[in-house]
Amino acid sequence: MTPLQLPSIDSIDDAAFAARLQQLLDNKTKPVGALGRLEALALRIACILGSTAPVLDAPQMLVCAGDHGLAARGVSAYPSDVTWQMVENFLAGGAAVSVLARQHRLNLTVVDCGVRHDFAPRKGLLLRKVAPGTADASLGPAMSMAQCEQAIANGMALMRDLPGNAVLLGEMGIGNSSAAAMLLARISGQDIDACTGAGTGLDAAGRAHKRKVLRGVLELHAAATDPLAALAAFGGFEIATLVGAVLQAAQERRVIVLDGFIASAAVLVANALRPHVVQRCIAAHESAEPGHRLLLNYLELQPLLQLDLRLGEGSGAALAWPLLESACCILRDMASFESAGVSRQEPA
Repeated sequence: MTPLQLPSIDSIDDAAFAARLQQLLDNKTKPVGALGRLEALALRIACILGSTAPVLDAPQMLVCAGDHGLAARGVSAYPSDVTWQMVENFLAGGAAVSVLARQHRLNLTVVDCGVRHDFAPRKGLLLRKVAPGTADASLGPAMSMAQCEQAIANGMALMRDLPGNAVLLGEMGIGNSSAAAMLLARISGQDIDACTGAGTGLDAAGRAHKRKVLRGVLELHAAATDPLAALAAFGGFEIATLVGAVLQAAQERRVIVLDGFIASAAVLVANALRPHVVQRCIAAHESAEPGHRLLLNYLELQPLLQLDLRLGEGSGAALAWPLLESACCILRDMASFESAGVSRQEPA
């Protein structure tokens, strides 16, 4: 196998360009700052795309799916079979993300990164299965390093093949909130109890059991301290594939829209590998998973929405998408005081 080559990702910080964009926003027919955080969003998108008149072209909703061996330890309220059943639901158009993608004209691509099920090939599905689910991380690494690197390479390759300049991240995998919690704890240094939530709906006893299991897994893999080693140790194939997609999208200066806790964990890993990744990212929302707030704070990202979502799939990213479109329209199409013949605010 060819050694994994991660893309180089340069900083896009450009103070002069940002000042020019701010001047354009301040000169729109409104009091300075009157559109609040929508103006900050417009500036961020414009900086990512390097344009004073940004257009979001052919946005891609990318939903990566994979199973987790750790699910056998009772860390989820749902059985592992739900992973493949929900993939079928995505493809049939019946899931929340399917409905929202249709509503907002987002191209939905579902990727089998490592589901314990064989899918019939069809439109909208990419088969990039590394293995039928990861190993049980409580017994050994969830993935071998070769498997981890293959999943990352798969994500990079599929992103190169997708059109457009924006990608919305989604995922599906019973047990993957456990992997996300452990990645957050290991990379950010926070306590695993604070990073761990109810996932798909565990009760108090279930959450206590989940925390106990995850603490044991972290202790087992105490030596897995660098980002790739941690990713291989905790999983999963869908998160690793998203890591690759994020790295490639960042190199191409696409707008990267984070969904919930698990998709954000992929960005956490990608940014640990290439620190300028986060400059291309927009947090769609803050989920009900307690670790998500900690993760967004660690990445210094402010979420656009707070709706107590805990579904995943990319649903929150799709819900926030109209705000990104509106932000671009404001910067691109709103009149200036001069062009509209509107008087400015009187000097104090």
